[in-house]
Amino acid sequence: MSVKLDCAGKSLDLSAPCVMAVLNVTPDSFSDGGRFTSATKASEQALQMICEGAAIIDVGGESTRPGAKPVSVNEEIDRVIPVIELLATEISVPISIDTRKPEVMTAAIAAGAGFVNDITALSDPTSRQVVADSGVPVCLMHMQGEPGTMQETPVYGDVLTDIVQYFSDRIALCESSGIARENILIDPGFGFGKTDAHNLELLARLDEFATLNAPLLVGLSRKSMIGRLLDLDVNQRLVPSVVLAFFAIERGANIVRVHDVKETCQAIQLLQLVQQARKRM
Repeated sequence: MSVKLDCAGKSLDLSAPCVMAVLNVTPDSFSDGGRFTSATKASEQALQMICEGAAIIDVGGESTRPGAKPVSVNEEIDRVIPVIELLATEISVPISIDTRKPEVMTAAIAAGAGFVNDITALSDPTSRQVVADSGVPVCLMHMQGEPGTMQETPVYGDVLTDIVQYFSDRIALCESSGIARENILIDPGFGFGKTDAHNLELLARLDEFATLNAPLLVGLSRKSMIGRLLDLDVNQRLVPSVVLAFFAIERGANIVRVHDVKETCQAIQLLQLVQQARKRM
């Protein structure tokens, strides 16, 4: 895929697979909660991840892990805006805001964010209007239910068919709201209202999302499914996370959202070298 996204004046090149680096400025995220709650520490972490190869930084101020409690609009804004304002003056790669609240989207875009990453796939009409008016790219994620209860009883007919239909409908709705088709990306939402069996089937059939003709973002880094399948604590999931990112890219992912940037970028570089060698044969 040869696509360059304009993220508020900063370019995101999808002609080759790239890494979205997770920067949680929350006290309670499942993996790195509490580590980067100050703007200075968050900025230092972002700069390090860019040096390691990150193509975009995803800033989040509300944990959406299973069972997570929502935070207020004001609290989320207070967490993310100082970080985004500082990063906007320091880094050349795009900044993404990971939020489901239109007020946070508006404030983040004004502060320098050029990409919206929404786990609710712009279910709020006001969010669709914010993205349409701003012209920034958006990633629509699939989630069955909501974070507090989404893992209780996830049920599908055919998990991939159901999610593809969901995206088809949601993309059409976003386009009718004035969002440019070329600015819409999709994320299957691994672990968001899905059993481990659902997650594994989605991975095995990931290439079938190509029918939607939209760039594909995949987030599997350090997720609880790894812990359950391999009996590993969150701080032991680096290698499985890199393996899953590698597999997702081989199956068509354009962006992988990760915590461990350096190791994931090394895996991508090796994959590209092998692909180049295959072309020369």
